[in-house]
Amino acid sequence: MKLPDSKREQFKNPLGVLVPEEIADKKHILEHLSDDSYIVTVGDRTTEKMIEFGIIPSLHIIDGIEKREKRESIKLENCIELTVDNPPAEITTPSIEMIKKSFTLTSPVRIMVNGEEDLLVLPACIFAPENAIVLYGQPNEGLVIVKITPEIRNKAQSLLDLME
Repeated sequence: MKLPDSKREQFKNPLGVLVPEEIADKKHILEHLSDDSYIVTVGDRTTEKMIEFGIIPSLHIIDGIEKREKRESIKLENCIELTVDNPPAEITTPSIEMIKKSFTLTSPVRIMVNGEEDLLVLPACIFAPENAIVLYGQPNEGLVIVKITPEIRNKAQSLLDLME
């Protein structure tokens, strides 16, 4: 499924709480998490930041690139590594299936995307377990923290339905 240029504007609003960059520290992030949160991170910088804070994502979806620059990913012990192709401005069926599968595996799980991971926030929100928190970066603004609820699943599905 491709994101048509005519619909891009509708994808710019954060799905959850936007924590401004200057206060996106461990203290402010932990306010949104509980001890049993299933943490999903989408994006290299977001994932790296959480790991540095000692918040280990159950699932992290990265592409090894930040702002068009190649970067080295932090390695996690005992991490199941999966790889999927997902071109920019698209969500492929194999990507959706890989995300679904990852929720059945023992954490931590890394999905390494060949292409672009940005839009994979949507299937992550749709298929994440009930106690999940999805974190992703809002370019030049901060960190978005999404507590998965039926309303969020519906909102993410509505955005996915806009894709062609």
